[in-house]
Amino acid sequence: MSVSEESFAYTPGLRVTPLTYVRKLRSLPVKGQILVKVGDPVEFDTIVARCYLEGMPQILKVAELLDVDTEEVPRYLLKKKGDPVKKGEIIARLRAAFGLINKTVLSPIDGYVEDINEITGNITIREPQRPVEVAAYVRGKIDEVIPQEAVVVGTWAAYVQGIIGFSGERFGELRVAVSNPEDILTPDKIFESDHGKIIVGGSFVNLDALEKARKIGVKGIITGGADIEDLEKLIGTRMGVAITGREELGFTLILTEGFGKLPISDKAFEILKDNEGKIAAINGATQVRAGVLRPEIIIPKNLSGKMKIEDEDVEEGKMKVGSIIRIIRYPYFGKLGRVVRLPVELMKIETESLVRVVEVELEDGKRVIIPRADVEIVTE
Repeated sequence: MSVSEESFAYTPGLRVTPLTYVRKLRSLPVKGQILVKVGDPVEFDTIVARCYLEGMPQILKVAELLDVDTEEVPRYLLKKKGDPVKKGEIIARLRAAFGLINKTVLSPIDGYVEDINEITGNITIREPQRPVEVAAYVRGKIDEVIPQEAVVVGTWAAYVQGIIGFSGERFGELRVAVSNPEDILTPDKIFESDHGKIIVGGSFVNLDALEKARKIGVKGIITGGADIEDLEKLIGTRMGVAITGREELGFTLILTEGFGKLPISDKAFEILKDNEGKIAAINGATQVRAGVLRPEIIIPKNLSGKMKIEDEDVEEGKMKVGSIIRIIRYPYFGKLGRVVRLPVELMKIETESLVRVVEVELEDGKRVIIPRADVEIVTE
């Protein structure tokens, strides 16, 4: 096998760049209405699309509740098909024996009568339609419209990806709360004036700082590392790390390096420091399996939309000897290293599977051999 055939491989990479053109697809869950057109400027909170989701149905066994034959149900109904109803409102009543028997059926929800089944004697009450609105998420312009389904928002921005995050989309003003990437974000570095802001820390954020941030009402925290046990204490339940983004932290948390005390990378810290005071969009949603999704920080720039947008770099994702990578599986989760060898032959791992591997030299000098699927390139 020639050297050239084993000199590189393709693997996902974390992007950390002071300027790139970002496109974000903003999709509706079902077909609906697009509220913008191509070329329109949008802000972070501009509503770009709207749809309506059907409410949940509830079936009432009226014949059973009134203890009557199914064909008798219509004579006791106080509502007809299509009528609106309120929770607790009487929708059927049976009076007999000179008032000694008085049975009622109440609506369990607000909604409307969707169906009256004369065969079963059941009534279906459905909750009202629920509107779903999709915001632009970033400041920019509409690059593309997919009728009734989605839009693409484009913007020139500084862009930083983290290794894992928690909670969803938010935006706010960036404030760097530490002096250098090694500093720990402690409660004394968080102030009442940080309400609505995104705070940038260094190597670690402790539980007291997380609790204070939530109490004050910060929009987000960006830091190198944290303790997963602290996060579980904060939300009161166990946390998964394979798919995240729906946690109820009260703010969005993005870890650029992983779990533990890990200094935020110099490049990422420099970009965030240079953009202090600007408004950023952040999203903690993470997926580390098929369809990799990374938490992100997007800081839009006020640049001309006429600047040349280069095609995607064909070299992006190419892992070579010397590439800096991050390990995304235990037992080395979050550790950085340098690729020293890319063997061509398949190797058997602990699960007895034959996979392609990479030999990595960790920052402490230790060399480990791990599956290529367990690493991602740190792209700058």
